[in-house]
Amino acid sequence: MRYVDQLPHSIKEERHVAVPMTDGTRLSARIWRPHSSDTEPVPAVLEYIPYRKNDLTSTRDAIHHPYVAGHGYACVRVDIRGTGDSGGVLLDEYLEQEQEDAEEVLAWLAEQPWCDGSTGMMGISWGAFAALQVAARRPPSLRAICVSSFTDDRYADDMHYLGGAMLSDNLAEAGTMFAYATCPPDPAVVGNRWRDMWGERLEAARPWVLEWLRHPQRDDYWRHASLSEDYSALRCPVLASSGWADGYSNAVTRLLKHIDVPRKGLIGPWSHKFPHLGEPGPAIGYLQEVVRWWDHWLKDVDNGVMDGPMLRTWMQESVPPSTSYEERPGRWIGEPSWPSPNVTETVLVVRDRTLRMPGAPGPDDGPPAADHAHTIQSPLSVGQFAGKWASYNAPPDLPYDQREEDGGSLVFQTEPLTERIEILGAPAAVVELSADAPVAQLNVRLSDVAPDGRSTRVTYGVLNLVHRDSEAAPSALTPGRRYTVRVPLHGVAQAFPPGHRIRLSLSTSYWPLVWPAPEPVLLTVHENGSSLTLPVRAADAVTDAELRPFGEPEGCEPPAVTRLSEPEQAWTVSRDLVHYRSVLDIVKDQGIQRYEDAGIDVGLRACEQYSWIAEDFDSVRGESAWTMTFARPDWEVRVETRTVLTSDADTFHVDATLDGYEGGRRVFSRTWNEHVPRTHV
Repeated sequence: MRYVDQLPHSIKEERHVAVPMTDGTRLSARIWRPHSSDTEPVPAVLEYIPYRKNDLTSTRDAIHHPYVAGHGYACVRVDIRGTGDSGGVLLDEYLEQEQEDAEEVLAWLAEQPWCDGSTGMMGISWGAFAALQVAARRPPSLRAICVSSFTDDRYADDMHYLGGAMLSDNLAEAGTMFAYATCPPDPAVVGNRWRDMWGERLEAARPWVLEWLRHPQRDDYWRHASLSEDYSALRCPVLASSGWADGYSNAVTRLLKHIDVPRKGLIGPWSHKFPHLGEPGPAIGYLQEVVRWWDHWLKDVDNGVMDGPMLRTWMQESVPPSTSYEERPGRWIGEPSWPSPNVTETVLVVRDRTLRMPGAPGPDDGPPAADHAHTIQSPLSVGQFAGKWASYNAPPDLPYDQREEDGGSLVFQTEPLTERIEILGAPAAVVELSADAPVAQLNVRLSDVAPDGRSTRVTYGVLNLVHRDSEAAPSALTPGRRYTVRVPLHGVAQAFPPGHRIRLSLSTSYWPLVWPAPEPVLLTVHENGSSLTLPVRAADAVTDAELRPFGEPEGCEPPAVTRLSEPEQAWTVSRDLVHYRSVLDIVKDQGIQRYEDAGIDVGLRACEQYSWIAEDFDSVRGESAWTMTFARPDWEVRVETRTVLTSDADTFHVDATLDGYEGGRRVFSRTWNEHVPRTHV
């Protein structure tokens, strides 16, 4: 990244501004704005998240907020109620209170003497969720948004459930927020009130996973704040971005298709990162794009920001399997609209354990004379090389070589390709099958197989088969009955070179990425009704060659951070062949870091463990444990959280602990031992 020290406007910074809510709660804001805004008001841009503006996000914030402010905007970073230095408590994600607060913050901003009355919202992940959800409420001052790594569908396309199956990130994210929502405010900011505010958070805390487990189907809990319930609610322009290595790779194209406002989409090869910090690379000059967006929609500058394609995306070239990449080879392509006229559906039928491309030599495309059927009952070990649902750029969290996974899967593949194929969009598998149990899942992987046999996962999809007809009203399978189901895979842009094969792999488990079905299941797959649909993109070299190039990544140089202890990153798969216990251990330890501008030492250590014994489905266990520390010479606080999730065929079991320490002495402790009925999951 190129750090920029000369910007069009000199700026001032206010590290802590209290924004009053109507119920008396005050939210803590950090504001960067031009000096000239004292007499020449400017539009305000809000980022609204729960991740501690004074320390944990301060480095990232200092790259983009001063940069945008230096181009003539008041950039405002607010800690959500109950987090960081804001008052109140945070009880769950995306509650009505959170969105009402955001509307009040926007109204307050619009009334400030340094604001011209126009506002925008930007953010990644929670911040993007917040922007999209608040925009659908149409606050009068909000004129445009920029969102990265988000979803418009909280049930079907978030970290909780996928295809009606529960993701292990349902536990992992609950563990994350169990820690963040119970951290203390900073005494240097809020003064002597810090201990009372912290105590209020600790007393109100609960493991959020309990609530998420109680809603295993699409219901009003998930419909709330899901734009997909009513796309027409969104009436302001949207710049939407994500990355193919991110779990949130689907929402950009879905927005482009369904909303009827000025919109642009951008999808790179990135993990869960802003595009100017994008990894795997190449990162781009995203902040320049953001400034152009704000200039047009908040300042009415005629700068051609809506020229060019509706969607720009990175067409990824074939790569060997790896758990991390510094760069993904490929090229930028453009689509005039979405759905794109350049993309057509190509159906590959299943014949004799192969995938047949249209026009390939062999029998005609009608049903084969015999109804070939194949059975599969995958071991629980299928999925241990799946990586994370979303790559959070804590390598190695990308999927590894799929050959070991394929050993426990039912595999169909093409002959070596005779010509290059590029796909853009969401592939889909249609599978005719029967099961020997009432609850089962079908996990589908699409891989690029090199001539030497190495297999790189391109995309995947999951379907809890009781959700085959409805996400809101699932129905049990009748054992032995044949069903035809469709499994959409995550969207992707990928090239398959000549000589490579396209492989479709089916499994009955994908643990620990997906929580297993209640019991082992034998699936019978019938070739007659099974196929793979690929969104094949026609080459459009003229359009692609005329794309305006992105600038190099720019931002402001962040303040110094001193490392006081070494970080630790680990992703370890182990298997005990005496007791048949298998374990995936994940460690993300940032070490102790001193944020010099705030004068605070912060430590963050997060550990996840997923384990099982042989093929005992009742032995499946997930654990998320966090330790967060905050210290100054006269102050030291530590929060420790631990959440363990286990299950049997009928029940989920949650055991959790929360401990708070001040000066090395435990001042708070609580445990939870609760059970949630397991229904259709």
